[in-house]
Amino acid sequence: MDNSKIGLLTTLLLGIFILVGALLAFLVKKKQKVVDFSLGLAFGVIIMLLITDLLPEIIEHLGLKYIYIFIIGTIVGFLILKLLDRKIPDHEQEEKSVKANKENLIHIGIITSLALMLHNMIEGMAVYSTILSNTTLGVAVMIGIGFHNIPLGMVIASTFHQSNQNIWKTLLIVLIVSISTFVGGLIMFFLNLTEISPVLLGTLLSLTLGMLIFISFDELLPRIRKTKEKKLTYIGMVLGVVLLLVATII
Repeated sequence: MDNSKIGLLTTLLLGIFILVGALLAFLVKKKQKVVDFSLGLAFGVIIMLLITDLLPEIIEHLGLKYIYIFIIGTIVGFLILKLLDRKIPDHEQEEKSVKANKENLIHIGIITSLALMLHNMIEGMAVYSTILSNTTLGVAVMIGIGFHNIPLGMVIASTFHQSNQNIWKTLLIVLIVSISTFVGGLIMFFLNLTEISPVLLGTLLSLTLGMLIFISFDELLPRIRKTKEKKLTYIGMVLGVVLLLVATII
């Protein structure tokens, strides 16, 4: 199987993590424990990705000659998710209005879904381009982002289910959101980006780096500080680090 097909498969699998989060929201009683563990695992995996894989890969493709592309690409990647994040309401902050106003809850769910779809399309494009450079690195990036998406899947599923009280409608909405990562991969595939110049690939990897920095320090870290099950969170972080170390050794 060539890298372009592996890239498509990886972006498809990336969206499945959102579905897993939605299913956990319905099936697991102690949802908070799953969320806390997933946050820790995602943080551990992504931090190791940044240090051991992504940075060396970018340096290899860009070198010192194009260091400015690395800096600009990282900043742009960070800002893209920062702007999208402004359109995604904080579920905890919206809790009171959710109970008070059903229509507002639907509005929150729609805005969140649209923002996540755009967010996931960009992530899908980034993961696809990473696969073209390094299959192992691309799969590792997918795993890191994927575990970050589990809590998001739980949030969006619970938000819509509270408003429509219909599990099948909710799962259909979550399915549409989850497919958006695959759409990002399809865009790259149909653009026929099977071969990318080192500079363009370094640029796309820099964008990915900026996105992962945002996810780690602007989304995951603040939530980790508020987790109730600290032990599970720390276990997740350590496991994430170990998984990436093992993958690197292999």
